[in-house]
Amino acid sequence: MTTAPGAGGEAKRKKRRRRRPGGPHSPQNSARSTTGTEGGKPAQQKPHRPMKYPKRVDEVSAGGLVIDTTGTKGLLIGRRDLKDAKQERLLWSLPKGHIEAGETPEQAAIREVAEETGITSEITKSLGVIDFWFMAGGKRIHKTVHHYLFREVGGTLQPQITEVDDVGWFPLEEIVSKLAYPDEKKLIAKSGDLTS
Repeated sequence: MTTAPGAGGEAKRKKRRRRRPGGPHSPQNSARSTTGTEGGKPAQQKPHRPMKYPKRVDEVSAGGLVIDTTGTKGLLIGRRDLKDAKQERLLWSLPKGHIEAGETPEQAAIREVAEETGITSEITKSLGVIDFWFMAGGKRIHKTVHHYLFREVGGTLQPQITEVDDVGWFPLEEIVSKLAYPDEKKLIAKSGDLTS
């Protein structure tokens, strides 16, 4: 029995044909643009991922400037400048710290001044509030600081070991130039008479 032309043998041969290089499924064409079309269908696009923003954290602190018993000097704390390769330069600022649960800003300010400097004091007036932003630990920190003017009432001058590198009394006319941070400089400069 003979096979009819076009049946069986020829059909099998057609199936065995190799695909030509450069065809739609060849390795050369496997990397395709995601913006074009393939076979009349839109190519798949990468899924849109929303941008991740750093977590916002709000912090509230209190502190300020203590005036000594003579009314001629102000108390500052010094911390080593981490950007100074030799770790010798001190950045001078006003003593301050976090308000703890149940504290008023005034209570926190008096406590923090005593902890950081060894000096006990009492508040004579408010100097105002500063707020600023900075990045730390992958978080975006919004810090608000309540500042007060204090009068020294006792204690012994000594820096808090874990928080402060140095403490010192400076003539009131030098305080603004000693301060390392522009916001504190501006606050003290516009405060007027610091002895009242």
